[in-house]
Parts: sequence; structure tokens; C-alpha cells
Amino acid sequence: MDTQPDIIYLDNAATTRPLPEAVEAMRLACEACYGNPSSLHRLGLEAERLVSAARRTVADALGCSPAEIIFTSGATESDNTAILSAGRRGGIVTSMAEHPAVLEPVRLLEAAGTPVTWLRPRADGNLDPDEIVGAVTNDTRLLALTAVNNETGAVTPLEILPKLKRAYPQLHIHLDGVQGFLKLPMRVDTLAADTIALSGHKVHAPKGIGVLYRRKSCHLKPLLIGGGQEGNLRSGTEAVPLIAALGAAVRTLLPAVDAHTAHVRTLAGRLRSGCERLGLPVHSPADASPYIVGIAAPGIPSEVMLHFLEERGIYLSSGSACHRGSLSDALMAQRLPRDRITSALRVSFAHSNTMDEVDRLLEALDAGLHRIRRRR
Repeated sequence: MDTQPDIIYLDNAATTRPLPEAVEAMRLACEACYGNPSSLHRLGLEAERLVSAARRTVADALGCSPAEIIFTSGATESDNTAILSAGRRGGIVTSMAEHPAVLEPVRLLEAAGTPVTWLRPRADGNLDPDEIVGAVTNDTRLLALTAVNNETGAVTPLEILPKLKRAYPQLHIHLDGVQGFLKLPMRVDTLAADTIALSGHKVHAPKGIGVLYRRKSCHLKPLLIGGGQEGNLRSGTEAVPLIAALGAAVRTLLPAVDAHTAHVRTLAGRLRSGCERLGLPVHSPADASPYIVGIAAPGIPSEVMLHFLEERGIYLSSGSACHRGSLSDALMAQRLPRDRITSALRVSFAHSNTMDEVDRLLEALDAGLHRIRRRR
């Protein structure tokens, strides 16, 4: 179903609308390349060519070898594969503000007896680089962090990772790169990460496709065993249409990353200025990714404001789409007042959003503040 022209969609950290190029690539793969990529006949070879082309495209975007790209069902599977394998080897360092796809496998390992050091973000939402470095010891086997926080846009100080890798060669560094990929610089030669999880539907590809970057020298145990596809790390017939769509989305977006980020930065600046004018607190750090701006309307429950905005054709969220009404781990870890957590709103941009949409959001927020508070 096409998006209605009067809809303002500002929930892109939850999911993005697939690009026309991605939809067309998926259609062609379904209709013309429907063979199993493991089959040796012509239809199988055509499907394998599509998979290989997409693998090269994603590898080029990350600056790695195609052999280091593993296709999965999504970032949750990628996170789980890396963390549940590397995290069984010894101590883990992570933060309290991670995405559930990182938090939950770490909690599972902790419950089984693996020691975990939990880092707390500062009051501004950022992690302290000195605390990260200080938490890693000779006994640490896994450092698992989210490159860009999915609720506040806080950017992890990735510049410390090469130093940590040199000091602790045994350390496995895993990054959830979902909200950073094709938005901020993410090249494996500067990240020093052993594994990186990516999601297709956060970069205008369909849902159901993800990526696990796995450094060649890094050994992981698979979650799914069977036919040995994806380098024996992710068995199961490859989802060729979804993989082709992801390749098309990355190929389309990659040349314009810098221009898109500059445009979104102006949108985020306009939103922050407008929130200051309206007296709405912003809990995203000043240096956060511009694609995510976390705000609050204290005194008005998130769902009340969300429904008010939706009635006016404006769609955003109260935070991570994975919380489904529970309080945010990230915002609680930030020690925000409870009324700010329960009234939190997350505005998340795509390159296609406009300044007019930001202005209409601010007008609607202003109207909501007056009308809802008057009712209450």
C-alpha cells in the first residue's frame, strides 16, 4: 500500500519505507531468479549471482572482503550469533543502554554464570570513553556496544576501539551498527570490530534481511546448523529476493551518504530549536546522530501525544519499537526523571523528510501541549 501524501513519517529508526530500487530488485528476483542459489543448474547459478553481487555491494560499503559478509534474517539474529558465541569465552563488557538484541543475549549469558560489567551512560546520554577503556581487563573476552543508540542517537566513542584491540588482542569487539550504517562513517579498517550487525529494513530495504560482518580471523559458532550456507555460519536457503533488495538499497544510498547526513542535520537542528522554543526537553546528546532526536513532553504520557499526532497524520514513536509499552532501558540508565521517561518521544529521520514536515510536527506538538494539558 502506498504511503498517503499527507502522512508525515518520522519513525525511521523503527523501520524505513523500501526504496523503489529495492522493491524492483525483489520483484525481479522473485520472477526471474527463483532458483535455489545452491543448485547447480542455470536458475540456481542466476540466483547465486544475485547473492554474490549484493554481498560485494555490502562489503564495499563496509570496506571489507565479500567473504566476511554473512546474510541473516536481521540484526537480532546477527547480534545473537556474535554475542552468544564470543560471550561464552569469558567476561563481557557492555552498557545498560543497549538495544534489546544486545541486552537480552548478554543477560542470558550472565544468568548462566558469565561475569558482566555494565556501563552506565552519563547524564547527557553518552558513554564515557575512559570508563569503557577502564572496564576492559585481561579477563574480558567480549565488548558488545551499539554504535548509535536507537533511542537517543548517542554515538559510541568508536575511536577507542583500535587502542583496546591493540592492548587486548584476545578481546572480541562486537558492534550493533544498525542505526549507523549508511548514516555515519562505518568502515571496518577504522573500527577494529570483529563482528558488526546490520539490518536491511533500517536502510530502506525490506524486513527480514540482515547482515553479520565477521572478520576473517574471527571464529564463531553458528546458531543455525544444517546445510552449511553462508560459510557454515548461517544454514538455510538464502532469501534471494530480500538479499537482492538489500544490495539495491545499499547501492542506491551509498554515493549520497554525506549529502543525506548534511540534510538530516539541518532537520535535526530545526527540531531542536523548535523544542527549545516550546519548552520541550531534548534527551539526545548535542553530538548525537542527527537521524534520531529524543524529546519529551513532561506531564503527557507518550501514548496520548502519539495518538494526538497520529490523528494529524504524523507518525513517530515513544522510543524503541521493541519496548511495546515498557519503560526504556536506555532512558532509565540515563537517570532521567520518570515523567520524562513516560512522556518520551522519538523523532527519527530519513533523507526524504523535509523542513516543512519538521515545522508541521512542531505546530502539532504545540497544539497538543495546549489541548491535552487543558483537558488534564
